[in-house]
Amino acid sequence: MPTITTELATSDRWDDVQQALTGGGDGASCQCIWPMLSNKDWNTTTTSQRTDMFRAEIDEGPPPGLVAYVDGEAAGWIRIGPRTAQARIPRTRIIAASSAEPFDDPSVWAVTCFVVRREHRGTGLNAALLRAAVDYAAASGARLVEGYPVDTRGEKQRANDLFHGTLNTFLGAGFTEQTVMKPGRVLVTLDLSSRTDA
Repeated sequence: MPTITTELATSDRWDDVQQALTGGGDGASCQCIWPMLSNKDWNTTTTSQRTDMFRAEIDEGPPPGLVAYVDGEAAGWIRIGPRTAQARIPRTRIIAASSAEPFDDPSVWAVTCFVVRREHRGTGLNAALLRAAVDYAAASGARLVEGYPVDTRGEKQRANDLFHGTLNTFLGAGFTEQTVMKPGRVLVTLDLSSRTDA
């Protein structure tokens, strides 16, 4: 049985972050900068610029996500952090129309990206990443975590279309469905205010 561990994405883990992002799909070209930019700004950046921005974000801290390891090898990534730091969220109409939380509240965190290397998909890495991300948010003073997953309704979908995570993964981590934002996309929340370790 493989051993799955998670670690915060700090500067010394940059190579591991890149290993996690470059195992197939859009991770290598996106560099997980998509949640951080408006569409206008995103469309004017190159992969090289996104890589530089992502490196600077990790170097500056706090960690914008976590890396999952399988038997010590980097295999997956999750982005989590305050919504106030993720510029795309309030500019996304379906989220803006669905969230009950004020967008200037730094205690509301959001999960906006999952990436798992092709050879490790279907092994439970997303669930492990989400559990660890919630613990990180709680330890960092978050009051609430939002997610915007895909409701696959049991149907197989392209991995590139599932970077928001799946509804079942979030429900399995204790999140609650709040609103169907559009067919196949759901806003979910997890209240951390009553957690003893928060």
